[in-house]
Amino acid sequence: MRDGVPDASDALRAHGGADARGAARWDFSTCANAAGPCPTALAAVQSADATRYPDPASTALRRALAALHDVPPARVLIAVSASEFIQRVTAVTARIRPGAVRVPRLAYGDYAHAARAWGRALHLDASAPDAAVTLAWHADPTSPLGENAAAAATPAPHPAVLDAVYAPLRLHGASAWTEAAKDAVFVLHSPNKALGLTGVRGAYAIAPARAAYDAQACCAALEAAAPSWPLSAQGEAMLLAWTTPEVQRWVQDSHAPLAAWKQSLQEGLRARGFRLWPSATNFFVAQPPRPLELQQLRAEGIALRDAASFGLAGQWRVSAQPPAAQAALWAALDRRLAPATKGGAP
Repeated sequence: MRDGVPDASDALRAHGGADARGAARWDFSTCANAAGPCPTALAAVQSADATRYPDPASTALRRALAALHDVPPARVLIAVSASEFIQRVTAVTARIRPGAVRVPRLAYGDYAHAARAWGRALHLDASAPDAAVTLAWHADPTSPLGENAAAAATPAPHPAVLDAVYAPLRLHGASAWTEAAKDAVFVLHSPNKALGLTGVRGAYAIAPARAAYDAQACCAALEAAAPSWPLSAQGEAMLLAWTTPEVQRWVQDSHAPLAAWKQSLQEGLRARGFRLWPSATNFFVAQPPRPLELQQLRAEGIALRDAASFGLAGQWRVSAQPPAAQAALWAALDRRLAPATKGGAP
């Protein structure tokens, strides 16, 4: 760990989801929408024509995404995934605007990993003046905490990215980022989590409309560095489905069961001595009453994610899951915590 930020050797770019054993029966380790998959989006993915190349320019998709966000199509940048865009924007800005990268103190580990992969210095939060930074990361809601974040006060004199991947899974509260604030940064979107389709890769960013640097040149460089055919037919189909009113309504309707499952999960963890961080999303961070071996729980079919890669080692980022998954978790935890804690199932 350097400067309080886990490096690649600390966390090995840990992610939730499947591991060497495959997919867990009960998976609390990812932030995917547990009410999914979205039926309409899943049908679109399953019916995609995998025998033909998709349009390499994503012409129809860019228009649909532009209409969804009420921006010109030229502001839509297609990405293989959010992680691919993180790597690309870090690499491109390292070439055209060499300098350090600013990341939030508690943040998705891929921001720091990408910076180090391209030999860039790291600064946490406001630990360095703007003159020392040439790329800045923001997130709203944040990860791992799932908090509603404050907006950037003024447009930065360098490229900045707002990771808005979890915005569709905000269950309460509202974003502090105004449209004017978002117009000054790249806004990164990756709908597969909200749709419960994390196995389908596909993302996009909305480029700045106004900036205190040459944003047009930055966008041109990002497009030039993109791979040919960044999207598979399935990824294109998912993103096109994302733009439809039916799918947008489904995501909103999924908030009710997610909120109920989250409340039940939080009550059960508190009853077992866990300390919880506040969250506005379907996921949150929980600190166990004493260290627990996650690999033992994984052997029982329960996947949980240690938050070490986010800077919170020994704590867990957990996502709301249906009652059956919670019942399995309670049984496993009670076998381990019963001698040391009081309370029972909620």
